[in-house]
Amino acid sequence: MILKSSINQINNKVYNIPEVIDDKSGIDEFLQKNKGKKVVVVQGLGFVGAVMSLIVANALTEEYAVIGIDLASEQSYWKICAINEGVFPIISSDNKIKEFFDKSQKKENLYATYDPYAYTKADVVIVDINLDVQKETDEFDNSLKGYEVNLNAFKSGIHAIAKSCKSDVLVLVETTVPPGTCLNIVKPIFDEELNKRGLDLNYKLGHSYERVMPGPNYIDSIQNFYRVYSGIDDKSALATEEFLRTIISTDNYPLTRLNSTTATEMAKVMENSFRAMNIAFIQEWTEFAEDSKVNLQEVIKAIKMRPTHNNMMFPGLGVGGYCLTKDPLLASWSSKNIFNIQGLPQSETAVRINDLMPNHSFRKLSSLFDQNLKGKQILLLGLSYLSNVGDTRYSPVEVLYNRLQAEEAVLFIHDPYITFWEEKKVQVETDLLKLMDKDYDAIVFCTGHSIYSNNKDLDNWLAGLDNKVIYDSNLILSESQIKLYSKNNKLKIVGRGDL
Repeated sequence: MILKSSINQINNKVYNIPEVIDDKSGIDEFLQKNKGKKVVVVQGLGFVGAVMSLIVANALTEEYAVIGIDLASEQSYWKICAINEGVFPIISSDNKIKEFFDKSQKKENLYATYDPYAYTKADVVIVDINLDVQKETDEFDNSLKGYEVNLNAFKSGIHAIAKSCKSDVLVLVETTVPPGTCLNIVKPIFDEELNKRGLDLNYKLGHSYERVMPGPNYIDSIQNFYRVYSGIDDKSALATEEFLRTIISTDNYPLTRLNSTTATEMAKVMENSFRAMNIAFIQEWTEFAEDSKVNLQEVIKAIKMRPTHNNMMFPGLGVGGYCLTKDPLLASWSSKNIFNIQGLPQSETAVRINDLMPNHSFRKLSSLFDQNLKGKQILLLGLSYLSNVGDTRYSPVEVLYNRLQAEEAVLFIHDPYITFWEEKKVQVETDLLKLMDKDYDAIVFCTGHSIYSNNKDLDNWLAGLDNKVIYDSNLILSESQIKLYSKNNKLKIVGRGDL
């Protein structure tokens, strides 16, 4: 029998996935080292859960024994092994990530597993598993044709907790979910499973959404930032508040309690939908400004001086990441499928517009080569959807990449935080200097990583090029860089109709 394997995305180490789910001895040994501590299990070791496990392992006012749990799958098993071997599964520009991980290693209060046996020991379970929206999109231009919210994996994760947990456990849902999920989906599962086990329904169920911002302030975006929370009843809300106060700097960032879990669930998706709609609004103005030879960047800066408009967005390549690309759809789906009322057409339209945004940059690039990109060598600088982060989930760069590839352009990719592009199964170069010895037809700035600013090697290289296309799709370049690069090259910038 061929064993399935999971490849470490940090160092390419290969792990054979166990055929039998049994890590009881590992969990018991870990808890023996941490006797007397409350046990917190973090379900899901992705971009939120992995860092949340560090926050809890380095709690402000309590010493916890923290167990991160994920599936023994090709995508996730390597994270479990990496953590237990002293390698954190996320590359980040936040120095606190290493600091917190090193502390947890010294204290030996962080462990990772794939065995649901961990739930039997938990005083608190934090739910940080994905709840995905399956989008049906056009292969050519990424236009949204339809979507479906599949709750099966999320429900499976909730069942796994409820089948094994203590009767008085606190379950804190951080996953972004359709409004109404805790009351209409999570609670019935717990009631059903605990009744099957003949246990009293003493569990506490709370909801508190994170505002994680991967990047240089990764840790602070959780530990030192405002939180909204609620519970399905008063005891759940109080237990949630008590726990949050041990891990968040609530003296400086007070907690906000809402009246119901549906309210906090709505707050999260509305917060992100507002931002998504703001971005969608800017796209048509981007095209208007370019066609009318106006510098939209300076226009927006002038408008943002008015306090009521200081959160206006700037032009860009597109919208990416796990939240803004789907959260408006979660809200609309909830409206129709949980509450049986009209959906949210404006929010859905924002997603449709944002999904199409990278096509604008593609068309601009194509026009600079008289609609003939075949054989053109193009360097894409940045792959992540966000600056100074190694996160390719729903990156708008993927849409641009697909369009360029379809035109038979020859593509090269640099990103300092990504070694392997999981979605496309492509190796990514992290050393920018290694890519400077090739003769490109175009260099495209896609992501605003700090390495592309104040970089003398990059400046000297691009300034020394002759008659090349340089395209800034995300307003990354400074005015001094613009002057330097445009002397001998054809330079265009999104939203800059003046150039």
